[in-house]
Amino acid sequence: MKCIIQSVAVLLLSVFAFTALAQKSTPLQYWRAYDQRGVNVFEPSKEEAKEFEGLKVRIGGNFAQQYQGLDHSNDAEEVLFPGTDINRNELFALAPGFNLATANLYVDAQLADGIRVAVESYMSSRHHEEFWVKGGYIQVDKLPMFGNPDWFTDKVRVKIGHFQPNYGDQMFRRSDNGQAMYNPFVGNYIMDAFTTEIGGEAYLFPTNNLMLMAGMTSGLIAGSVEEGTRKPSVYAKAAYDKQFTEDFRFRLSGSIYTNPEAGRNTLYAGDRAGSRYYMVMEPAFAIPRGGNSPRPTGPGGNFTSGRWNPNFTENVTAISISPFLKYSGLEFFGTFESSSGYAGFENKDNKRSVTQVGAELLYRFLANEQLFVGARYNTLSGELAPNIEDATIDRLQISAGWYPIQQLLLKVEYVNQQYNDFPVTALQHEGEFNGFVLEAVVGF
Repeated sequence: MKCIIQSVAVLLLSVFAFTALAQKSTPLQYWRAYDQRGVNVFEPSKEEAKEFEGLKVRIGGNFAQQYQGLDHSNDAEEVLFPGTDINRNELFALAPGFNLATANLYVDAQLADGIRVAVESYMSSRHHEEFWVKGGYIQVDKLPMFGNPDWFTDKVRVKIGHFQPNYGDQMFRRSDNGQAMYNPFVGNYIMDAFTTEIGGEAYLFPTNNLMLMAGMTSGLIAGSVEEGTRKPSVYAKAAYDKQFTEDFRFRLSGSIYTNPEAGRNTLYAGDRAGSRYYMVMEPAFAIPRGGNSPRPTGPGGNFTSGRWNPNFTENVTAISISPFLKYSGLEFFGTFESSSGYAGFENKDNKRSVTQVGAELLYRFLANEQLFVGARYNTLSGELAPNIEDATIDRLQISAGWYPIQQLLLKVEYVNQQYNDFPVTALQHEGEFNGFVLEAVVGF
């Protein structure tokens, strides 16, 4: 069944790709391209030169395929599942091989002047075998029904729907299932802030270089009408972004996201598509949900390999600060993130806190910056779980990539990740994984 679904997904996306290439190219208003043109684009600018030409529908998509050669190890104490001789701290047996090919489908429609709707779907993903809709939203940059007043056209944007909240700038550089054109590396951050929630965002652009945003969402990854205690998520962002000279650009953003009583918030667990490093630091056996005995594990159920979720499901407050500097081909992107909260089963008077730091340095060269090389250092530390009071996860990534054309990216990455100060009974005690991953990406 899985193979059939994947084959149908690839066939459908191929048909859509042919349709998109056969029709006249249709850039949309206030929109980010899905190919190389979208690299280093954050919030779409309000400086809009394209005129409205009537109702337009654009079909786009992304493919991503990896070949990984990773190895892992740990030195955890043997802990047996009750009533068995199976060690819960035995690692999954890794071998080089191809990961599941992933694919995204995008349907974008320019409904009216300055009004656009987007629907984003996953056609093939690591965690879900079926075709499923990631989300959709309406973005309003003009008010044609009121004669397009200049104050709204020049200064205001409204976004409503089921979408990824605009928290942190790393969201604009991460891989999203088949969409990996924007990410100069293969893997995302260790603590990956990504979720989709239902709500709205209001943007203000007081000058050409300053953006202010405030948003409110349901705080949940899906809709719910169940009776119970839950509160919305409230978040805000400010960003200064200026091209000082032809060669030098500087951006600095700050974000805050908070929910005092969510019920089941997924700010760090919302990516159901899965990570790139298949089965690293995963157990060979686990008890499945609803089961009572250990079974061999697989990449579908263990889809967050290499990441860490602090499990702030009930209460969360997160702050992210990101500088971005680009001088000619030299590029720096950094992230400082501080997050605190707790899960529903924890003591509400004792919040846990974690800190994440990321720093990327890249150099892009040749015509149209077709080639790049870069390195990223990422570290996460703090009270990572109720029984892990002071631990650290460190990752080093070294990458090189090539855009033969705007719609194709080939990249290779070496990664080394280490787990420090985890309890001896934890699977991650003295844990490490390292090796290389090759990735090919198509976007249009």
